[in-house]
Amino acid sequence: MNLADSAFLRACRRQPVPHTPVWYMRQAGRALPEYHKVRAGVPMLTACATPDLIVEITMQPVRRYGVDAAIFFSDIVVPLKAIGVDLDIKPGVGPVVADPIRDAKGIDALRPLEPGDVPYVTEAIRALTGELGGTPLIGFAGAPFTLGSYLIEGGPSKNHDRTKAMMYGEPKLWHQLMERLSGIVAEHLRLQVEAGASAVQLFDSWVGAVAPEDYREFILPHTRRIFDGIADVPRIHFGVGTGELLGVLGEAGADVVGVDWRVPLDEAARRVGPGKALQGNLDPAILLAPWEVVERKALDVLRRGKAAEGHVFNLGHGVLPSTDPDQLKRLTELVHEF
Repeated sequence: MNLADSAFLRACRRQPVPHTPVWYMRQAGRALPEYHKVRAGVPMLTACATPDLIVEITMQPVRRYGVDAAIFFSDIVVPLKAIGVDLDIKPGVGPVVADPIRDAKGIDALRPLEPGDVPYVTEAIRALTGELGGTPLIGFAGAPFTLGSYLIEGGPSKNHDRTKAMMYGEPKLWHQLMERLSGIVAEHLRLQVEAGASAVQLFDSWVGAVAPEDYREFILPHTRRIFDGIADVPRIHFGVGTGELLGVLGEAGADVVGVDWRVPLDEAARRVGPGKALQGNLDPAILLAPWEVVERKALDVLRRGKAAEGHVFNLGHGVLPSTDPDQLKRLTELVHEF
């Protein structure tokens, strides 16, 4: 099958589809026993820099579930690590940064990303596109606000206090940091597309912490710059808790706006406005319930998704580690039959 004719890419472009395409955030890993087997004893950042492992882990859910797209196995902090930021992913905690950025000196230390910094990304994507055939590969990166929050806070944060303190209190410094990060992210995504990724997703996991007018002033210009640099493949933009931001997220330049589970898709379509496809948005926790519940809720998502000009079925956030893989397989089949 010709890649351009895949249901996933057609839905992203708001073209007619043979069935609603489906893939799952964090489908590669966590819930799969075969993932835990190949990852045994291998630290996360080592796995993300080992082409053979990247290929195997990316392929596992495609083989098992028959999803319409693969998502490149990596982590949003990979480009930061590649340019020399001293960080590690601690199990059960997340990314932890040794020297949080609090001043101009810290920002100056963030050098631009170069192709030679991430050779394993290019190598893995080339191998994957050969193996995936007619199944598209989604490249991805973390957005500047979310990466900036990890760098400023020194790790995961509930309220992003220090991040917002810099944003409101030192706007000049804030924009310098966002500019530096958006350059790194744009290059990271460009390299993935050049290597053969058919679409990209920008994860702004924590941006729901910001009010719409603050998003417009402090974040939108930088996100727009990233999307403007990638014109030849569908671009997906996703954040968590972004119900109030859906309209402005749509303005940032993506072709597809990802919606978490808090806003029904028909309402999301109204907030985002015309000219965009939507992705989402079954609550990942529903997969822990009996199948009848999953089926009922998934069909509701599919029906509401008809309000959008294009719909890619997904969860409203990542697959939970305790999810039964058989539930995801049945869900994929249900979406395809709808």
